[in-house]
Amino acid sequence: MNAQADFRAAPRRPLNLMVKSRLNTRVVFAHVIDISETGCKVRAGAGFAEVGDRVTMKIGEIYAPLGKVVWVERHQAGISFEGEMHPAVLDHLCSVHGT
Repeated sequence: MNAQADFRAAPRRPLNLMVKSRLNTRVVFAHVIDISETGCKVRAGAGFAEVGDRVTMKIGEIYAPLGKVVWVERHQAGISFEGEMHPAVLDHLCSVHGT
């Protein structure tokens, strides 16, 4: 994918969940396809995000930390969270919505 994949702060875990998010002032529906304590990868329509966009989203019943788009490739984008999600929260999300 991209060079950043080799330098992750935390391991990614597969997830398959449609979320309603807000990128800057736009509402965007996207699929979260993987997640970690420090960020996630989402897939949506082409042009849905730009590097630097601020992101808020609710993943399942959990509000993710505020995030920032750090890379975009066609229909996918990487989001880096400003805070971290607790490992127990990730365990719950992945047990309910994991692939």
